[in-house]
Amino acid sequence: MNNSKSNNQLTDSGTTGIAISKQLKSAFFPQDKLEWTPWVMPDTWFKLLAINPITGGFSMMLKVGAHNVAPIHGHIGSVEGIILEGGFAYEDDWGHAGDYVQEPAGINHKPITGAEGMVMFAIAHGPLAGYNDDGSVALILDAREMFRMAEAAGAASHVDKPEHWD
Repeated sequence: MNNSKSNNQLTDSGTTGIAISKQLKSAFFPQDKLEWTPWVMPDTWFKLLAINPITGGFSMMLKVGAHNVAPIHGHIGSVEGIILEGGFAYEDDWGHAGDYVQEPAGINHKPITGAEGMVMFAIAHGPLAGYNDDGSVALILDAREMFRMAEAAGAASHVDKPEHWD
């Protein structure tokens, strides 16, 4: 891989006209210190990492038990992630540890896990929708609801709660 300087490459040339932003908290957080919190589907757990109150999206670690068949659900925003352990499938399309996954906005699906279950890092760019048996919407899972669940489990102190959510 050649990373020599080109016209498209950013360099530190001593820019003085732009202030460096100060963050309220450290940009880093030891996610392995969070406990797994039961999630909205059977035999699933999550660790909330970040929220986007504008889009309703969120970042999380997701753990799913072995031989799990998720209820049909939809993606209002796209979801992407990296499978860290185990794997899962949409019918006969399997992803395994190390694979990147991208689920487009607007899809409905019913993923399954294999004998190892699955752990993945996931970014939901918008809410998820869960359905009742008759096809009506049972749940909209957005950043606010994810925060509420993590906060109730004592696992949200690292996430800044928007002031207007009080």
